[in-house]
Amino acid sequence: MRAHPQRVPRQGRARSRRRPSEPEPGERSGGRVAAIIPAAGAGRRMGGRTPKQFLRLTTAPVLLVTLGHFARHPAVGSIVVVAPAAHTGRVARLVRSLARRLPVTVVPGGPERQDSVRCGLAAVPEAADIVLVHDAVRPFVSSALITAVIDAARRHGAAICALPVRETVKRVVQGYVESTVDRSALWAVQTPQAFRSALLREAHDKARRDAFRGTDEAMLVERLGHPVRVVPGSEENVKLTTPGDLRRARTLRRRRW
Repeated sequence: MRAHPQRVPRQGRARSRRRPSEPEPGERSGGRVAAIIPAAGAGRRMGGRTPKQFLRLTTAPVLLVTLGHFARHPAVGSIVVVAPAAHTGRVARLVRSLARRLPVTVVPGGPERQDSVRCGLAAVPEAADIVLVHDAVRPFVSSALITAVIDAARRHGAAICALPVRETVKRVVQGYVESTVDRSALWAVQTPQAFRSALLREAHDKARRDAFRGTDEAMLVERLGHPVRVVPGSEENVKLTTPGDLRRARTLRRRRW
């Protein structure tokens, strides 16, 4: 059975407070950049019953902090949040305040991240020409980084952010070092990633036809033979995976706010 997207109603819009030059929600940049936020993971490595995207980062849940960066970005015209099927109502309530700024749609995710992004892509407005994909549990993404990947995707069709690998990398087989990998061309990839909408849809369609599983959207686009531009990432743009990550993130957020 196919689940229908849940459009979050815009409530309490106060038109009188909007500056004359400020666009209506969803009209920023013509609404032509859409952000997909996959938030359907169970977060088993974090431990506990609560999925990590719902854990509090001081005063607000991790998911809401992450979404705020995209809701406030002037180029983003709409957001699709891909939630655990059992928590779509919870997410819709959580993001209601953001829906005053721009259209927000909540859809249930699939069994794996790639399935969830495909579900989100199906809910992206047809008018969107650039689609961003960003991990829900990277709450320290900056506006400048979002801008950089959007601009690179507009020029090159596909863009990711990444950092050069600085540590020594070993190839290990059955607990023993087999070889040392040349790290000079290795980069650790982050999100957001950005793509022309048609290109990302084609990449997901081909992956589905081929029953191919990738680790990120760029990997699917690479299979089409399309070059993917790399822009510098950020040391602070960490993904929260373990309890230690969450403790450090809370400390960082308290220092900032």
